[in-house]
Amino acid sequence: MIRQCSIVIVSLILAVGVAGSVWAGMPADQVRLQIERFVKVLADPGLRGSEHEQVRRAAIRRIAEETFDLGEMTRRTLGPHWRGLTEAERAEFVALFGDLLDRAYFTRIAAYNGEKVTVLGDSIDGDLATVRTRIVTQQGAEIPVDYRMLRRGDRWVVYDVSIEGVSLVANYRAQFNKVIQTSSYQALVDKLRSKRG
Repeated sequence: MIRQCSIVIVSLILAVGVAGSVWAGMPADQVRLQIERFVKVLADPGLRGSEHEQVRRAAIRRIAEETFDLGEMTRRTLGPHWRGLTEAERAEFVALFGDLLDRAYFTRIAAYNGEKVTVLGDSIDGDLATVRTRIVTQQGAEIPVDYRMLRRGDRWVVYDVSIEGVSLVANYRAQFNKVIQTSSYQALVDKLRSKRG
């Protein structure tokens, strides 16, 4: 299960990592290009080895920041609690959530071991789209991963990922809501701050 989770985490990065210049086109085409581009980064011999870990991690984070709409993801994870926050509180929570995603997902790139990611297609409804992909593990297991995207100007950005039918945003929203309801919003902020390390 840990291995499967790591593969899914890496595929999340693979399927959403691309610079803004490749955004024109259909969401599925963009995801396909993103996968190719990210695999190229992973295969770069100049970025291998522990001495290059910080550079590789910074490249991964930079690509992810260009691709995810972190503000939209954060707003959706807080749900109705978002409305009551000041602009400063929102900015801080976006930064805290970004750090959480960085620790939980983006730093696990080393787990990638050549798993195949296939883009199955997309469905578009106005300014929203879902790109369906499938990861095939080394053992032959197939893991469906859907990327929910929205149009921002001339490009598409990811605002949620669904792994085997489980939404990343909904999962965090349930966790965050539980802390807020049983304690307070400030307790959630304090908890996330304490994990920054």
